[in-house]
Amino acid sequence: MLFEYNLSAQREDFYNITFQVREAVVKSGITSGIAVVFNPHTTAGITINENADPDVCNDLVHGLNKAFPDRPEFRHGEGNSAAHLKTSAVGSSATTIIENGKLVLGTWQGIYFTEFDPPRNRKFYVKVMGE
Repeated sequence: MLFEYNLSAQREDFYNITFQVREAVVKSGITSGIAVVFNPHTTAGITINENADPDVCNDLVHGLNKAFPDRPEFRHGEGNSAAHLKTSAVGSSATTIIENGKLVLGTWQGIYFTEFDPPRNRKFYVKVMGE
């Protein structure tokens, strides 16, 4: 089953979408399988990381900005090459295991939509497969 979700990303940030992915699993009725979270945008990503301390997400944004700064030699006409680089580093999808009708995530893990070119209205998909 395929589920589509919308997200309003007003700033560069990591947006916790774990609730929506869990919701998709419940609605699917799948008890054993996988959930693939996919983002169809080229300046935003999907990742799994710590969800206990919000400073981790702040540090990740800061670190990615340091690792991939905007540079005057970039030639892309839209001027968002740094966002494309961050997206390539983070990736556009994540896969999680489903067992007993629940996501298998570590104690501190959450699923995040990462916005690198705000403000944007975004969407992401959750594909739930299994039995």
